[in-house]
Amino acid sequence: MSVDIGRRLRFIRAHHKLSQRELAKRAGVTNSTISLIESNQMNPSVGALKRILDGIPMGLAEFFALEPESRRKIFYRAEELTEVGKKPISYRQIGDNLFGRSLQILKERYEPGSDTGRVHLVHDGEEGGIVISGKLEVTVEDERRILNPGDAYYFESRRPHRFRCVGGKPCEVISACTPPTF
Repeated sequence: MSVDIGRRLRFIRAHHKLSQRELAKRAGVTNSTISLIESNQMNPSVGALKRILDGIPMGLAEFFALEPESRRKIFYRAEELTEVGKKPISYRQIGDNLFGRSLQILKERYEPGSDTGRVHLVHDGEEGGIVISGKLEVTVEDERRILNPGDAYYFESRRPHRFRCVGGKPCEVISACTPPTF
């Protein structure tokens, strides 16, 4: 299996909104080096690639694990949603590869009594959702609300937060998060 390092580097650089010149400056290499690598006219050593990725910043493992797509899928059947959670909370994500994407959309299902944990979640970005069925208790810092079907939330994700299903029925939520956090 061959890895197109040039295409991958170009995709990641563009995703981070860096010019070849800016990445070269950050990495301590010439911009012609970046250009030659991206056009696959030069194959960098592992050390050189690591130095370049440090300018993004990104590790080698992440660089090789992520796969840029040439053409993005647009439509998904229910059975094609990717499970990224674990029982008793299901997070079914639209798309299996969010590399290069700015938005994550989830269909969430909380079993009665389940929650995201006593330690509140904190991460960069923003998130919002609409309760489809059941009752969801949402805590953001010192504010807490029980949301019913049709109710919604939207907040900056760096504020400590927690979700919990209250009542005897499962709760379903459609949510979105930017940038993707799973």
